[in-house]
Amino acid sequence: MRRRRGVDVTVLAVVLAVVVTATGHTPPPAAAAPAGCPSDAFCDGFEDQTGPVPSGDWSVVHPNCQGTGTAEVDTTTAYAGTRSLRVDGGANYCDHVFVGTSRGVGGSTWYARFFVRHTIALPAAHVTFLAMKDTADGGKDLRMGGQNSAAQWNRESDDATLPEQSPAGVAQSVPLPVGQWTCVEFGITGSELRTWVDGTEVAGLHADTTPTPDVDGQWLRRGTWRPALTDFRLGWESYGSGGDTLWFDEVALSPARIGCT
Repeated sequence: MRRRRGVDVTVLAVVLAVVVTATGHTPPPAAAAPAGCPSDAFCDGFEDQTGPVPSGDWSVVHPNCQGTGTAEVDTTTAYAGTRSLRVDGGANYCDHVFVGTSRGVGGSTWYARFFVRHTIALPAAHVTFLAMKDTADGGKDLRMGGQNSAAQWNRESDDATLPEQSPAGVAQSVPLPVGQWTCVEFGITGSELRTWVDGTEVAGLHADTTPTPDVDGQWLRRGTWRPALTDFRLGWESYGSGGDTLWFDEVALSPARIGCT
């Protein structure tokens, strides 16, 4: 039995049959469950958004202070369907802007998948395009973004990075393409953090219990740290320079890996 946000598809079918019998007219079809979305997952391609301001499961937030950064539902560019989330992130600290949800987040093991489309290459300066509040770390953010032109994870509380920002560490991460959709996935199992880009695991974005030189040695200095995440925010933060216009689509949060297809 398929479900979409708690709605029983079988029940909907019965309701539609009653309507057709009583009126002689077939109502518009109900939205189908997203392809490949398990019943215990939260999947959203923003197709049920009715205006430019994110609503429902999503809301716009401006951490710390509000500047020129904006976020809206866009109907001009999408990975699938007709809608996506567009973020115009500025180059200054106060231009931070995110669109967040608490749906589908939680547990010691869970996975996330989203598609992102960047206008500019990841800059040399530190930037973030995903942030999640970690109650196991004093409410500070676990952040994914870039530095030295490659993808990285960053822990707000102690500024630890994954990989370490040495030349050897950065070389084990990857840049993100410009002007095309990229599938980004990550999985958290206890203290292990794994990351995939377009279905391929990135060695420099993998932390486990055994320190790897130039990758997660700095990350593991926290010892028995285990993330306890309470939200999922897509957007843009720049900590010195580097603005971007980027789009997000087809978000999936699940207790098991879903993949890019």
